[in-house]
Parts: sequence; C-alpha cells; structure tokens
Amino acid sequence: MATASQAEQSIIKVKPYGLKNNKVKIMGKVTIAGSLEPWRPDQKVRVFFFRNGRKTSSKLLSVSKGEGDWGTFRMRHLVDLGGRHTVQARYYGREGDSPLKPDSTSRKGWGVRYPSLSRGQCGKVVGGFRQALNRMAFVPAKSNCFNGKMERAVLAYRKLNGMGRSARAGKRVVKSVFSLKGRYRVRKPELGDHVEAPLSRQVIVFSRGRKPYAIFPIASGAPATPTILGVYSFYWKLPGYNAIGMYYSSFFIRGYAIHGYKSVPNYPASHGCLRTFIADQPRIYRLTRIGMPIYTFGDAFSPYRLVRGLPDPAKFD
Repeated sequence: MATASQAEQSIIKVKPYGLKNNKVKIMGKVTIAGSLEPWRPDQKVRVFFFRNGRKTSSKLLSVSKGEGDWGTFRMRHLVDLGGRHTVQARYYGREGDSPLKPDSTSRKGWGVRYPSLSRGQCGKVVGGFRQALNRMAFVPAKSNCFNGKMERAVLAYRKLNGMGRSARAGKRVVKSVFSLKGRYRVRKPELGDHVEAPLSRQVIVFSRGRKPYAIFPIASGAPATPTILGVYSFYWKLPGYNAIGMYYSSFFIRGYAIHGYKSVPNYPASHGCLRTFIADQPRIYRLTRIGMPIYTFGDAFSPYRLVRGLPDPAKFD
C-alpha cells in the first residue's frame, strides 16, 4: 500500500457556463462543469457556492469517467438572488490503493442581469421577485404574475426606501429587491408584536420584536389634520364600512384608526387616520388585535418637497 507521501497529486478544475458578458439573468441557471485527474472509481467532489463572499450552499457530485485518465462533473445552479456569485470545487483526496492528494480550485465568479417588470407580466422572474419581496416582509400575492397586490408591495418598498412614489418596478428596483436591500429597521422591538408607522415613509409595519412580517403603503393625516404621534394600543375594531366610508377600522386612540378608504394618495391626505387600500385592509384588520401596541413617529411632510413630481402637502387642507 502506498504511503501518503507517495500519493499522486490530484488536479481539479471548475468553470461556470451559460453566461452572457460574464452575467446571468436573474432566476436563470448557470451550468457548473469541471474535471478531475487522475480519475478513480467512486470519486466525489464538493462544489461550494458563495454570494457576496459568503457561502450559501454546497453540493456533493459524483465524478464520471472521461476520455483518458480524467473524470468530469456537472450541475445546474439557480441564481435567485442578486449580488456577486462565485463557485469553488474541492476534492478531498483518496486513501488506500492508488492514493491521491486533495486539491481545490480558486473561486470563479459571475454577475447578474436584471429586467424591468410591469403589471400583467408573469413568469419565473416575477415569482422570484415576489419571493424576495416576501423575505423582506412586503406582501404581494402568492403567484407568478405581477398583479395589484404586488404593485402595492412595490409602492410600499419604494416609499420605505425614499424612491419616487409609484408602483414602477424598473431595473433599479428589481436589482435592489433581488439583492435584499432596503429592509425595514424596527424602532421599538421592546413592544413585542406591534405596528410601527414611520410617517416620513408613509407605510405601516407589523413586527414581532425586531422581525417585520408585513408592510403596507398608507396615507396619513394631512397638514391641517396630522396623525397623532406616540405609542398607543388598539382598543376598538369595527368591521365593514361605517357611515363615512371607513372600511374595517382598528382604532388606537379616540377617532384615530387604521382603515381602508377609497382614496389613498401618495401624500398625507387623511383627517388623521392611517388610510390603507381597500384590497389590503381585510388582512390588516385580521393582523391587528385589541391591546396590540402601535407606534407612530416621524415627519410626514418634509420628504414630499424633496421628491420631484409630488405635490407639496402644505398646499393641501
């Protein structure tokens, strides 16, 4: 039996294929192929994947006999998140008869291309976009189509991140979402399961401690009737419509409530309540409960003067 010092040096190589200008379209698959020499029966290699320098997964692959004294391995890898991706392969060697020393490759990398998305579009990219939004607590519909609920999720994402307040999912937004950038940072984790309303961003955030689990766009109080600031608790819930068109209302102090309404503009416009879209409000109503804390804070008005194309709320009464 040969000793370790007499073992032959193995040589492993790996390369990503299926790239265009060294990039792959998001939700596309990269072919990972490599070779190992010398070949021996029952060899296996482990392929490691990294995103932005951090290991994300690995897979053990069998080595098939190639022509001559070398073997090959191959797999397909789905790219469902943004960032810089790299792959590395390692062979751990072989003991016993005909021993082989281990070897590993350097990391080989690729970038990601992103499309724009629009309402009515369907497919795996839209489905992956939805999943990425969900991972950050935004709440589009569970489908592979860009529908109204996904539009409102994009609107909430853009509001939260200081972008122009629309439902447009251009390449910049698609890239940011797939890269999991723009998460909400909870301000009052000590409140436990609670709601936060950062009025400068015009969204509401449901969070368990430090972990947000649902984010919705809103319109808060207009300059003449601003939303009250502070920490309160829901004390009364009223299902259906009331006489003035408030839909499924959850009151947190006096007449202030989270409720659906027929008009939810992209600027503060209510009489002090937190208006939500009618289609979102049944779920919001189910999430709120009597005694749940709500924290309202921030300046609802100054950001609108800085975003081109939005009206100055000081002109609204």
